[in-house]
Amino acid sequence: MFSTLRIIIGLLFVVSGAEKLIWPYQNFLYVLQSYQIIPSGLDVVIAKVFPWIEFITGLLLVLGLWISCVIRLALVMFAVFILIISQALLRKLPIDECGCFGQLISLKPQHTLLMDSAFFLFLIAAVRNLTKVEIFSLDKYFRKQ
Repeated sequence: MFSTLRIIIGLLFVVSGAEKLIWPYQNFLYVLQSYQIIPSGLDVVIAKVFPWIEFITGLLLVLGLWISCVIRLALVMFAVFILIISQALLRKLPIDECGCFGQLISLKPQHTLLMDSAFFLFLIAAVRNLTKVEIFSLDKYFRKQ
């Protein structure tokens, strides 16, 4: 179960990051600006860099490489996602979809908050059960060599 969920979360990051990378960064920039939390100027940097972080993190999760570090990075990413979406909902910002998957999938912020919270809780459990997460991973394969 742990390794399957690791791969699912990894694929989620790969798809989300890749979708943002194939479209102009301005599309993701617009999404970031709608949350009204990131200072101007920094939002452009995040719009250009974050999709790469998301894509690479997902790829490493799918491959099971550097699992301990990458799971912790994903945990931080989900914590940030939860905070950003929560503040938008509390402030009642007019956001109809989270923008997490660009134009590929449309999710309401409330649904994204539930999904991200579930993944966050799984990742906490994964940090405590790294041996179960390492099944079907390159980390386990390289350790045997």
